Amino acid sequence: MSISSALSNALSGLSVTSRAAGLVSSNVANAMTDGYGVRSLEVSSRVLGPSGAGAQVTGVTRHEDAILVGDRRRTEAELGYRTTQGAYLTRLETLVGTPDMEGSLAARTAGFEAALASAAASPQTQVRLAAAVDAAVVLATTINGISDGIQADRLRADGAIAGAVGQINGALEQLSALNTRIRQDSGGGRDVSALLDAQAQLVDGIAPLIPLHSRRDAMGALQLFSADGQPLLDGRPAVLSFTQATVMTPDMTLDGGTLGGLSLNGRPLSMTGATPALAGGELAALFALRDDWGVSAQGAIDAVARDLAARFDAAGLDPTQAPGQPGLFTDAGAAVDPANETGLAGRLRVTAVVRPDQGGASWRLRDGLGATAEGPLGNATLLQAQRDALTTLQPTASGGFSATGRSFAGLVADHLSSVGQARQSAETGQAHVAARFGALRQEELAQGVDTDAEMQRLLQIEQMFAANARVITAAQDMFDQVLGMGR
Repeated sequence: MSISSALSNALSGLSVTSRAAGLVSSNVANAMTDGYGVRSLEVSSRVLGPSGAGAQVTGVTRHEDAILVGDRRRTEAELGYRTTQGAYLTRLETLVGTPDMEGSLAARTAGFEAALASAAASPQTQVRLAAAVDAAVVLATTINGISDGIQADRLRADGAIAGAVGQINGALEQLSALNTRIRQDSGGGRDVSALLDAQAQLVDGIAPLIPLHSRRDAMGALQLFSADGQPLLDGRPAVLSFTQATVMTPDMTLDGGTLGGLSLNGRPLSMTGATPALAGGELAALFALRDDWGVSAQGAIDAVARDLAARFDAAGLDPTQAPGQPGLFTDAGAAVDPANETGLAGRLRVTAVVRPDQGGASWRLRDGLGATAEGPLGNATLLQAQRDALTTLQPTASGGFSATGRSFAGLVADHLSSVGQARQSAETGQAHVAARFGALRQEELAQGVDTDAEMQRLLQIEQMFAANARVITAAQDMFDQVLGMGR
């Protein structure tokens, strides 16, 4: 080997080791960076003619377990669904309130029943009559609040859908732009690892919203599909469309055409049914909250309101009332119509004829809503009949409740029980998915940057650099000796 060949080999070795040191430093610096793929240098011998001519860098490999990452992303989408469901049911249970909570529906029901019993025990006492009216107003207001809370949750879900759609569209646009750069850089032989990292971070951003499948074409460009096969990024980025609502009322539904649905490239997607589109992620959970869970919850509290009103509208309960006239609990002042039950919980009001603040008189609770003058002060017949109406066992006509006869307090208890059971079931499912996601995440992190291994590799690079530098020094000494021989 000539001195010039030795020098050329050593210089190529220095070039390789400097590039290797740069990769190690990049790996160590990004040890805590999400979406970063560990890099390794691909090195091969360089050949000129029949002889070796040192070493050369043939490429940079970005390491990623595509199967593990895909499983983790799909599990994260399921976790997003479960988390959204669990958070909603927790809020609903808080709205309804557990019996030990001050202001809960059960507590307000018990308070109203106790106030009626107290007024019946001393019907001549105006304070007790006023307290019973106040308890009725508080009970109706509590039911109103539950209905309003459900609609507020539906409206928040609608806004969150709009936000998620915007996030997905923005990410798909950026992924498409990165695909263009990846194709260009790959064709030019340049390292695209940083571009792949950027794509991984963008995909991780939308993974909780939609379960995803991904693959890369021959040029390394990313292709994205939803778990149900909807193309999200296949050559061109898909565009999701959604019209956000500004208000939310119980009668507004997707099926009724008063709420916006989701479209993909102008094609409407069905978010319900046996095979809903984009199912299994946070986006699907938001649609379910707005169009299914919230609607069912509203139906249940409407049924509670209807049952309460029907008990005080019963024929013969109040002899001063003609059939069809509003009872103690009204639909915004009018008689409750079973055919107009949707949203009743939000419209439930105590009749103005017993409310002094609205020009009525509390003594009508004792003497009858249609009474024009006070009757005998000690007559507790109507008060006792109203209390008995609350405790009478009767079937619930709507809301998905069973046909079992129950008192109003029993209906309230069953309503709370169904909400609590749904919340507990959702939390159990969420815990299982969270555990699975945590295990996959830990396994993925274990395949990330190993700083100990990188430090060992850096020591090897240091030794290689020193050896090649020593060869260059020796070659220089040889050249000096040759030059000295000519003097």
